Amino acid sequence: MGPDPMPPLSRCCWVTERSLLALLLPGLAAMLLGFGTGLATVGLVLALSLALRGTGQVLVMVLCGIAVGALAGAGIALVKLLADPEQQLPAITFWLMGSLTDIKRPDIAAALPAMLPLLALRWRIGLLAMGEDEARAMGVPVGRLRILVIACATLMTAAAVATAGVIGWVGLMVPHMARLLTGPRFDRLLPTSVLIGAAFMVLVDTAARSIAQIEVPLGILTAVLGAPIFIGLLARGSRGWSE
Repeated sequence: MGPDPMPPLSRCCWVTERSLLALLLPGLAAMLLGFGTGLATVGLVLALSLALRGTGQVLVMVLCGIAVGALAGAGIALVKLLADPEQQLPAITFWLMGSLTDIKRPDIAAALPAMLPLLALRWRIGLLAMGEDEARAMGVPVGRLRILVIACATLMTAAAVATAGVIGWVGLMVPHMARLLTGPRFDRLLPTSVLIGAAFMVLVDTAARSIAQIEVPLGILTAVLGAPIFIGLLARGSRGWSE
């Protein structure tokens, strides 16, 4: 027998590189992969919260989400550890901070269909805000609608993250801005949030390209803006609890 053409360590590195390339898929493949893993993550959080169900159901779900998020963060750290430090690691790090730099028209065309299903459901989602009994009285299948809304929201999130990376805090700030204009009606709130969110991202991206000689990742700027707003919402909520 001749010598092993690929030593075990090299073979392991080769398999690792092929696995990383499979994870760093562009375009539609990345969106589908994100959609599948997102559904699996949401399902895990729901399953854990139901298994640990107690008096504080919402709190249990939030804590389960934090735990699953920490587990997912460990997976991302492992991928970064195994990535090529010359090419793959900088790309992963920059993607985790969010950017609109490399987005082209085909990327937008691939992500746009993922945004439409939730918009089409906005009237039925508004009925859920009236309460489960009222929604059922109007013929809304509450259980199936919730599952469908979770799937559509996961698909929308996967498409956005696969296209622009991780840009946090926008989903916290923009809906509250839109609510001040439209009120609580969800059929008006959702499209208004989409328009305000797009305008907000254009302004943030312009600032990211202008405030320094290098482009500042969008996730940094949105976190700087979002943290004070989140603290303000907590302060407002705490005043409501004490009244």
